[in-house]
Amino acid sequence: MKEYTISVFSENKVGLLNRIVSIFTRRYINIESLNTSESSMENIFRFTIVVNLEEEQVRKVVTQIDKQVDVLKAFYYESHEIVYQEIALYKVPSSIFMEGDTVEALVRSHNARILSIEPEYIIIEKTGHEKETKALLRDLQKLGIYEFVRSGRVAITKPMEQLNAYLNSLEAENLN
Repeated sequence: MKEYTISVFSENKVGLLNRIVSIFTRRYINIESLNTSESSMENIFRFTIVVNLEEEQVRKVVTQIDKQVDVLKAFYYESHEIVYQEIALYKVPSSIFMEGDTVEALVRSHNARILSIEPEYIIIEKTGHEKETKALLRDLQKLGIYEFVRSGRVAITKPMEQLNAYLNSLEAENLN
């Protein structure tokens, strides 16, 4: 099995997320990460889905997603074909900062930053890959942590976005 990132471009329609997720559910495929956002094109939205599958399985899933009404096109990528990040937020007790420079050094060593300082807690932000955000979590758990949350993957392909080429080819067909 290998990690794949699936990019789905669609119109913003109610119920589409449910239909896409049900494709994975019916096949007993676990979604490791799911993110939705606007894309670079007006009125086109992007789903970024991370799964661990064999290539034949991911190809079949992408084909099924492509068949959904309101989906313009779906693509899949291996990790070396994309640039990706996650964001993680950590809420830690303010008191652990009073015990010397340990936490400050930890934040610096993980290239994280402090977002908010409140009397009871401090919010730390870390962007990076999953292993990097989890490494900071493990280190903070040793000192005390109130909350942790990690976003889904956001990814951009290294080659030019395939959706642009796909839409241009459709437009050329319609002109002929």
